[in-house]
Amino acid sequence: MRNVVAAVLLAGFLGTTAAEARPVAFADRAPAGSAAIVLPLAAKEDLAVRGASLDAAARDAIGRALDAAAFDYKAKSTLVLRGIGAWQQIVVIGAKDGVTPAGLQDIGGLAARETGSADGPVALLAAGLGPGVADAAANLAIGADLGGYSFDRYKAPSAKPRAAGRDAPLTVVGAAGAESYAGQGRALVEGVTLTRDLVSEPSNVKYPEVFVERVREAFKGVARVRIEALGVPEMEKLGMGAILSVGKGSPRPPRMLIVDYRGGGSEAPIVLAGKGITFDSGGISLKPGAGMWRMRTDMAGAAAVVGTALSLAKSGAPVNVVAVAALAENMPDGGATRPGDVVKAYNGKTIEVTNTDAEGRVVLADAVSYADARYSPAAIVDIATLTGAVGGALGDEYAGLFSRHDALAAQLTAAGKTVGEPLWQLPLNPVYAETMKSGVADILNSAEGGRPGAGLGAYFIGAFVKPETAWAHLDVAYTVWTDKGQPKAPKGAVGYGVQLLDSFVRNWKPVSRVAGDGGR
Repeated sequence: MRNVVAAVLLAGFLGTTAAEARPVAFADRAPAGSAAIVLPLAAKEDLAVRGASLDAAARDAIGRALDAAAFDYKAKSTLVLRGIGAWQQIVVIGAKDGVTPAGLQDIGGLAARETGSADGPVALLAAGLGPGVADAAANLAIGADLGGYSFDRYKAPSAKPRAAGRDAPLTVVGAAGAESYAGQGRALVEGVTLTRDLVSEPSNVKYPEVFVERVREAFKGVARVRIEALGVPEMEKLGMGAILSVGKGSPRPPRMLIVDYRGGGSEAPIVLAGKGITFDSGGISLKPGAGMWRMRTDMAGAAAVVGTALSLAKSGAPVNVVAVAALAENMPDGGATRPGDVVKAYNGKTIEVTNTDAEGRVVLADAVSYADARYSPAAIVDIATLTGAVGGALGDEYAGLFSRHDALAAQLTAAGKTVGEPLWQLPLNPVYAETMKSGVADILNSAEGGRPGAGLGAYFIGAFVKPETAWAHLDVAYTVWTDKGQPKAPKGAVGYGVQLLDSFVRNWKPVSRVAGDGGR
């Protein structure tokens, strides 16, 4: 019966998509009959430039409304005006201190979200916006695509028919960007959308086998991509006892998914390894029930690495990248791994499992050690919803960054700052080695009462990467989901990490293989 149910769910999963945002277009003037106008303004004086195509009466009415509302023009501020001219609405978006690539995406996202109900074309007036920012219009369009995203696959259809005008385009007016958007921007949106869709899926639909099929479907027809999915027999033969130990309690077996894109000649690839726990009950070390539903998102790292690979491959980026998704479901049953068990990872190192809820680092032990040996990569970056401790340190504004290689950490930090997915480097102190020492194996997966939790988790993963390999760990536990919504991400899955890793790989500069101070 289980196989029949799985087949039905798989067919439903592959046969549906999340709701589409308005299509994005570019033009020199607003479309005729525009239902909504969007005006990004850093000051009232910008109205004369950005609103030059509006008649004098409309500009005067907008100016009076801005004064009456005491609009502050700050980034992310919005003011919706109605009853001016023939437009259903005029949306003013603050642009003060926000004219960066990330700030422009926020403007585009807010434009899409605030005009979602407009019955007709939407014009985003962008003349003179973002001078000196490369691909300014493309960033507005990327933000509009991402801001218009919604995941409503499992909601009953509305009894009220969708107005045809809501599918009319959002047009970026007055700034050339179509070529850049078509060449790279749209692929980036597809990568983020794949990641959001995977994270949003409920775990009765999304499990390792289905994750693999979804990724294969997304990459169908994409050039220079090779996909492998190692099943249990292959992983047993390779000695991947770490990931196999995590999946023992579930009837849904683990997979090690490898997406290999070669667009950059013969140089060594960058490996992106993602934690892919499709549901995390904690195993025998069972989690509390409150909030456990969020553990369907515990594969966000794996979703981010395959989303990044999709963006790079679909845009034909001149890079070599290997995305490794370590996929397992962590469940308790009579065959599950017990606290106190000892398992052996791919590289022969043994692990004493003191806490089965510290499973993400265990699956990554096989992922990074296998990738290190097989690909001799230029760098390995792993990304994982690894610890609650990182949220205690950084909240949801930053993801944690750990690395033994300072030049690598600097490149990742710069990429995060550029795209608006900021990282904060935390230390990898050598004293962690003593804390993680096991009496019966080479290393503990978790030290009882051990602090700092995020640092110990990072240290564990790094122990499975050769010291000379440039390696970094990103702990993104508090950045992959938003309960309140963001300008370019509605409530739910953010798709965090795709833009960061995409920018990092595209701008990669080889680093020394000599380890630094680890951020101490």
